[in-house]
Amino acid sequence: MRDAAPTTIYLKDYTPFGYLVDSVHLTFDLAPNATRVTSRIAFRPNPDALDRQFFLHGEQLKLIRATVDGVEITPDVTETGLTAVVPDAAFVWEAEVEIDPGNNTALEGLYMSNGMYCTQCEAEGFRKITFYPDRPDVMSIFTVRINGALPVLLSNGNPTGKGDGWAEWNDPWPKPAYLFALVAGDLITHPGQFTTKSGREVELNLWVRPGDEGKCAFGMEALKKSMKWDEDVYGREYDLDVFNIVAVDDFNMGAMENKGLNIFNSSAVLASPETSTDMNFERIEAIIAHEYFHNWTGNRITCRDWFQLCLKEGLTVYRDAQFTSDMRSAPVKRIHDAIDLRARQFAEDNGPLSHPVRPESFQEINNFYTATVYEKGAEVIGMLKRLVGDEAYAQALELYFDRHDGQACTIEDWIKVFEDTTGRDLTQFKRWYSQSGTPRVSVTEEWTDGIYTLTLRQRTDPTPGQSEKLPQVIPVAVGLIGANGDETMPTTILEFTQETQSFAFEYTVEGWRLQGCEGPERVSGANPPKPTASILRDFSAPVILEHDQSSAERAFLLAHDSDPFNRWQAGRSLAEDTLIKMILTDAAPETDYLDGILAVLRDSDLDPSYRALILGLPSQSELAAMMHEQGVTPDPMAIWTAVETLRQVTAQHVQDLLPRLHSETSIEAPFSPDAEQAGQRALGGAALALTSRLDGGAKAAEDYQRADNMTLQLSALSCLLRAGKGEQELNAFYDRWQDDRLVMDKWFGLQVAMSAPAETADIVSHLTGHPDFNWKNPNRFRAVLGALATNHAGFHRADGAGYSLLADWLIKLDPVNPQTTARMCSAFQTWKRYDADRQALIRNQLTRIAETPDLSRDTTEMVTRILNA
Repeated sequence: MRDAAPTTIYLKDYTPFGYLVDSVHLTFDLAPNATRVTSRIAFRPNPDALDRQFFLHGEQLKLIRATVDGVEITPDVTETGLTAVVPDAAFVWEAEVEIDPGNNTALEGLYMSNGMYCTQCEAEGFRKITFYPDRPDVMSIFTVRINGALPVLLSNGNPTGKGDGWAEWNDPWPKPAYLFALVAGDLITHPGQFTTKSGREVELNLWVRPGDEGKCAFGMEALKKSMKWDEDVYGREYDLDVFNIVAVDDFNMGAMENKGLNIFNSSAVLASPETSTDMNFERIEAIIAHEYFHNWTGNRITCRDWFQLCLKEGLTVYRDAQFTSDMRSAPVKRIHDAIDLRARQFAEDNGPLSHPVRPESFQEINNFYTATVYEKGAEVIGMLKRLVGDEAYAQALELYFDRHDGQACTIEDWIKVFEDTTGRDLTQFKRWYSQSGTPRVSVTEEWTDGIYTLTLRQRTDPTPGQSEKLPQVIPVAVGLIGANGDETMPTTILEFTQETQSFAFEYTVEGWRLQGCEGPERVSGANPPKPTASILRDFSAPVILEHDQSSAERAFLLAHDSDPFNRWQAGRSLAEDTLIKMILTDAAPETDYLDGILAVLRDSDLDPSYRALILGLPSQSELAAMMHEQGVTPDPMAIWTAVETLRQVTAQHVQDLLPRLHSETSIEAPFSPDAEQAGQRALGGAALALTSRLDGGAKAAEDYQRADNMTLQLSALSCLLRAGKGEQELNAFYDRWQDDRLVMDKWFGLQVAMSAPAETADIVSHLTGHPDFNWKNPNRFRAVLGALATNHAGFHRADGAGYSLLADWLIKLDPVNPQTTARMCSAFQTWKRYDADRQALIRNQLTRIAETPDLSRDTTEMVTRILNA
């Protein structure tokens, strides 16, 4: 039968649990299909709670026995938990349950992956391990004993004892159940050591399956860098004697920050030059940092309820972005983050799945681990830092850690430390947490009597459940550039708080400045030339900027803007304008764009990775969104054709420069995943992609044979596949890497990503029949079906083959892994953009999914929200 009808949970209904938990003792007797879990939990009444009903969450548990203070009881057990009569005083609850990790394909709770026991308890997986108040505001100290035949037995905290077939662990820091972790398996450690700033030695271990030992060194160094950075920048020191990371093949997410025992998707921690690309290395470095930073922003201070998820995730995403900026190129990181936000979060924010950074309600919390909570949540932190300044931000964070260590907190607690530190009223700013949708900021310019005025207007379109929108506090970073290309006003933050607001700038002996600011007097009678505004520098707020600029103005900014982000944005805007005109009017590519790109590529003083980014084009999905906003129904094939044409014309326009770029980016030194070499390979790969459009892939075939690392090998293979060639190389790649599951994910995904739209669905059908396609493995499933969803023209093929193929697989996956299924449903969220025929085809598939017998609660919620758009 179908899951029970979903129940909507509301933030306004929060009440504390009726009991506090002083200690938790767990004993695991491991067996693949009959693991016994014995819990002994010390409860006492919560004086702050009004409801004293004793309810413990529990799902898919076989209760063997239960006692209260040693007296056996018979609790009332349902599919979601149990209730029992307990004393109105402190008492000890004990229960023994049996669970079946071997058949737990949902990968929540305790499950098995290639003979290894492992856990995933966030958000509500612990209730599949034993009966417990499985909510983040219930925090306690855990002691764990593991009995089992496997050689490595791990849990949270510090080891307190071990022997033949057993190990004991104690975590001295109170934590909610979602941070519990257990791993047992035949594992090998890559060891390390870290000395904290106070001189304490911490044992580090990266645990992997035999055969993966050669892929651990980079991850270990990334961990050490993260620990040092968090001490240097945030003053946060690690607080246990040991820090363990375990690589797991079957994992729904990227990684999990369990206290002292981080569990990682293998793809997010294992790396070597031969098997990993530069993007893999950077992603691994960032994810390791993210999970480590959670030790303070998520573990020591956690969230009161799941509505506050952005409190830990938004802040930690912001911190890991700071870390990557310091380790690599800050401008390139900022541009990548903006590209990702616009592609994923803006689509979410402006569609049927729109929700606030802090949702008001949910049916299945797993569906709210979203780009809005994570990435937009991080942007909100960045805006707050811009508004209060670096010094006040640091002081507020110090107060946050001091005031709330060991607590489960809310957004109100977070905002209060900034108000107490700065004296500012942040009531209006807090709307960023409660108001969904992407604000649109339009700009008009006025030039009168030597005064330059910018008038800003903001609007946010209605979103599901929110028809009325109020003005937000938007920090708009602005600089002014003179006619000669020199910056005449450095970056200035405009606090934009009203629906319409004007900002006037006057000319002084030191250049332009915002009227009302302290500084030199205005030059009387001066008649300076009108400056060019560089607006929303460094992407200072997650908004859509509507600024009517000519191609000449954008070309000027591409050539002269001192802000790296806005210089890139000028090129991106030129590309967008050019492509929209090509799609709608069959126009030729604009010369301003082509010449601007050529000039940037010639500038060898620029970071190679930055030059590679300048060459990039907006995604086809972004172009479809732009057309939809302009009231034009996007044609996926017309978009694909225009993008391919522009890439071909660009290759021809810069062809004389390509030999120089190949020479500049050739690396003789031994491989390093550092930012410098990665940037050279990125530019070299971009140049090779252009060259392949001119020589039919001849140079790519040569480069494939010479490649001595995965970045170069995949770059060359991508170019060959795009050129309609590479069958021999593709087969050779498979023969070499067929036993490496992470590299094989690349092999599968690349074929779908590089396919021509007419062939995409057929290629996916072929690959899903391949003997190495293990659809129960989330990485492999996403490599193929995720690539289908992101191949815009291929997925939106006019006959609907892409839609039906994805729906078939989602229906098949749902009873096995509801969480992955539900997240993949977001591929359909933009369906209302397209023509009536495509809408009908998508609606049919969504309806077919919705009507599937026994559909999970996760997938039901997602499909229902999308259908009700």
